[in-house]
Amino acid sequence: MCGGFTCSKNTLVGLNIIYILVSFLMIGVAVHGKVSGVVTSLPIIGGITACGVFLLFISVVGLIGAVRHHQVMLFTYMVVLFVIFIIQFSVSCAAIGINEEDEKQIVTKGWKNVDNGTR
Repeated sequence: MCGGFTCSKNTLVGLNIIYILVSFLMIGVAVHGKVSGVVTSLPIIGGITACGVFLLFISVVGLIGAVRHHQVMLFTYMVVLFVIFIIQFSVSCAAIGINEEDEKQIVTKGWKNVDNGTR
Protein backbone atom coordinates (compact mmCIF):
# COMPACT_ATOMS: atom_id res chain seq x y z
CA MET A 1 0.00 0.00 0.00
CA CYS A 2 1.29 3.39 -0.95
CA GLY A 3 0.20 6.28 1.20
CA GLY A 4 1.75 9.39 2.64
CA PHE A 5 5.49 9.41 2.96
CA THR A 6 5.86 5.62 2.72
CA CYS A 7 5.74 5.45 -1.08
CA SER A 8 8.11 8.40 -1.48
CA LYS A 9 10.43 6.93 1.14
CA ASN A 10 10.57 3.53 -0.56
CA THR A 11 11.14 5.15 -3.96
CA LEU A 12 13.96 7.35 -2.63
CA VAL A 13 15.57 4.39 -0.86
CA GLY A 14 15.46 2.29 -4.04
CA LEU A 15 16.77 5.13 -6.19
CA ASN A 16 19.63 5.87 -3.80
CA ILE A 17 20.60 2.20 -3.63
CA ILE A 18 20.82 2.23 -7.44
CA TYR A 19 22.94 5.42 -7.25
CA ILE A 20 25.25 3.74 -4.72
CA LEU A 21 25.70 0.76 -7.04
CA VAL A 22 26.42 3.09 -9.98
CA SER A 23 28.98 5.02 -7.93
CA PHE A 24 30.76 1.77 -6.99
CA LEU A 25 30.68 0.82 -10.67
CA MET A 26 32.25 4.16 -11.65
CA ILE A 27 35.00 3.80 -9.05
CA GLY A 28 35.58 0.20 -10.11
CA VAL A 29 35.81 1.12 -13.79
CA ALA A 30 38.34 3.85 -12.98
CA VAL A 31 40.47 1.47 -10.92
CA HIS A 32 40.24 -1.27 -13.55
CA GLY A 33 41.16 1.21 -16.31
CA LYS A 34 44.23 2.31 -14.40
CA VAL A 35 45.36 -1.17 -13.32
CA SER A 36 44.89 -2.77 -16.74
CA GLY A 37 46.59 0.14 -18.52
CA VAL A 38 43.62 0.90 -20.78
CA VAL A 39 43.58 4.52 -19.61
CA THR A 40 46.94 6.07 -18.80
CA SER A 41 45.81 9.63 -18.16
CA LEU A 42 45.73 10.35 -14.44
CA PRO A 43 43.33 13.35 -14.76
CA ILE A 44 40.75 11.15 -16.51
CA ILE A 45 41.04 8.45 -13.84
CA GLY A 46 40.90 11.09 -11.12
CA GLY A 47 37.84 12.71 -12.66
CA ILE A 48 35.94 9.43 -12.94
CA THR A 49 36.89 8.48 -9.39
CA ALA A 50 35.91 11.91 -8.06
CA CYS A 51 32.52 11.70 -9.80
CA GLY A 52 31.99 8.24 -8.31
CA VAL A 53 32.89 9.39 -4.80
CA PHE A 54 30.70 12.49 -5.14
CA LEU A 55 27.76 10.38 -6.32
CA LEU A 56 28.36 7.96 -3.45
CA PHE A 57 28.36 10.80 -0.92
CA ILE A 58 25.20 12.39 -2.31
CA SER A 59 23.36 9.07 -2.51
CA VAL A 60 24.27 8.20 1.08
CA VAL A 61 22.96 11.60 2.22
CA GLY A 62 19.73 10.95 0.30
CA LEU A 63 19.43 7.42 1.67
CA ILE A 64 19.92 8.47 5.28
CA GLY A 65 17.57 11.41 4.81
CA ALA A 66 14.86 9.17 3.34
CA VAL A 67 15.17 6.40 5.92
CA ARG A 68 15.22 8.74 8.91
CA HIS A 69 12.85 11.31 7.37
CA HIS A 70 15.50 13.95 8.12
CA GLN A 71 14.31 17.21 6.58
CA VAL A 72 17.70 18.95 6.45
CA MET A 73 19.38 16.03 4.69
CA LEU A 74 16.52 15.72 2.23
CA PHE A 75 16.66 19.46 1.51
CA THR A 76 20.44 19.30 0.99
CA TYR A 77 19.96 16.30 -1.29
CA MET A 78 17.30 18.17 -3.25
CA VAL A 79 19.45 21.30 -3.65
CA VAL A 80 22.50 19.33 -4.81
CA LEU A 81 20.42 17.36 -7.33
CA PHE A 82 18.93 20.64 -8.59
CA VAL A 83 22.40 22.15 -9.07
CA ILE A 84 23.54 19.03 -10.92
CA PHE A 85 20.45 19.26 -13.12
CA ILE A 86 21.14 22.92 -13.94
CA ILE A 87 24.76 22.11 -14.85
CA GLN A 88 23.72 19.18 -17.05
CA PHE A 89 21.02 21.26 -18.72
CA SER A 90 23.47 24.10 -19.41
CA VAL A 91 26.07 21.77 -20.90
CA SER A 92 23.39 20.10 -23.04
CA CYS A 93 22.17 23.47 -24.36
CA ALA A 94 25.74 24.52 -25.09
CA ALA A 95 26.39 21.25 -26.93
CA ILE A 96 23.25 21.66 -29.01
CA GLY A 97 23.99 25.33 -29.68
CA ILE A 98 27.27 24.86 -31.55
CA ASN A 99 27.43 23.88 -35.18
CA GLU A 100 29.65 21.22 -36.73
CA GLU A 101 32.35 23.68 -37.82
CA ASP A 102 32.70 25.12 -34.30
CA GLU A 103 32.78 21.60 -32.89
CA LYS A 104 35.65 20.61 -35.20
CA GLN A 105 37.51 23.81 -34.29
CA ILE A 106 37.15 23.11 -30.55
CA VAL A 107 38.28 19.49 -30.92
CA THR A 108 41.24 20.46 -33.12
CA LYS A 109 42.34 23.16 -30.68
CA GLY A 110 42.07 20.72 -27.77
CA TRP A 111 43.96 18.04 -29.68
CA LYS A 112 46.82 20.46 -30.43
CA ASN A 113 47.08 21.44 -26.76
CA VAL A 114 47.58 17.94 -25.35
CA ASP A 115 51.04 16.44 -25.09
CA ASN A 116 52.17 13.48 -27.18
CA GLY A 117 52.01 11.10 -24.21
CA THR A 118 48.24 11.63 -23.92
CA ARG A 119 47.61 11.23 -27.65
